[in-house]
This record gives sequence, structure tokens and C-alpha cells, in this order.
Amino acid sequence: MKISFIASHGGSSAKHIIAAMKQKVLAAELGVVITNNSNSEILRWCQEQQIPVHLINAKTHPDPESEDRAIMHALLEAQTDLVVLSGYMKKIGPHTLTRFNGHILNIHPALLPKHGGQGLYGDRVHEAVLKSGDKVSGASVHLINDRYDEGPVLNQSHVPVYPDDTIASLRARVQATEGDLYLETLKNIIEETL
Repeated sequence: MKISFIASHGGSSAKHIIAAMKQKVLAAELGVVITNNSNSEILRWCQEQQIPVHLINAKTHPDPESEDRAIMHALLEAQTDLVVLSGYMKKIGPHTLTRFNGHILNIHPALLPKHGGQGLYGDRVHEAVLKSGDKVSGASVHLINDRYDEGPVLNQSHVPVYPDDTIASLRARVQATEGDLYLETLKNIIEETL
């Protein structure tokens, strides 16, 4: 199975999974990494590690449809079986979504279906969890569809929410689970146990 990644910033989950592939902990091959951010840590890291990476964004492809098609073609050229989103901050376009329907995974820093949807990303999610008074949070790996955070949930991690938590402390606790959660989910998919 070939796994490709789309990321906007640091790509911490992508790095974790790529390391697992290199160490043969995950029985998969690396396809390609795509980023939309020319200043991203993941772009620099891929270049340093000599990992195939494409910069595809509104500057390289001013028309949204051509940007979507470029992403789709880069994934196809890499013979991608599964796409992993690692902090990708844009909605996947209809061409890519249709071509890879049921094969694009995302991770969300809360227990979906709670605290998901358009506008709920990053620290906004942790802020919403703290304001809600929830005693438990975590991360959710889900398949994406054409609506934000509404695709089927495949796996979740759980962490406690403490009375003195801040956005930063809750974020750190949730993020600490994300790489292994993604890895466990991918292993399950590869072993066809999901």
C-alpha cells in the first residue's frame, strides 16, 4: 500500500508515519508529500530528507479547479492508495475527493462528532472543549467527505480534561496521542481489520 500526505505546516503526524515506514513498523510505502505552504516546516523537512514533495497552492495554480486537479494528478502519479491529511488547512477539492473517495483520512483534535465542523480547527477546538466543560477530550481519525468533520470516524484516542487546563496544556496532551493514533488506524486498514 502506498500512502501519500497533504500538510500545511509542521506535518508532525506525517513525519511520525513516514518514520514508522522507514523503520518497517508500518507495512506501507511512501508516495508523495504535498503542501500548500511555501514556508512550511514539512516542505523544508522533506527537502532535507530527500522525500518527494510538491508545492501546490493558489500561487502555483491560481484557479481552484486547476489546483484541485494538480493535487489529484500528483497523488495519482505517486500511485497513491491512501491519503493522510496532516494539519492540512484547506478543504479537499471535488476532483481529488471523488477520485480518492473513501481513501482520505484526517485527524481532528476532539472526539467527533463533538467540536467539529467549519471553523473549528486548531486551538479553536480546544477552546470549545474547555468552554463546554467536557471531562474527556482526545483525537479522532476519520474519513473525509464533502462536509467538514462529518465523515465516518475510524478510531479515537482519549485524554482527561483537567479543571486547571489551558488551551496549550490540553493541546499538548491531545497532540501527544495523534501520531500513534494515526499509526494504529493505518495498521488496522492495512491489515483489513477496520
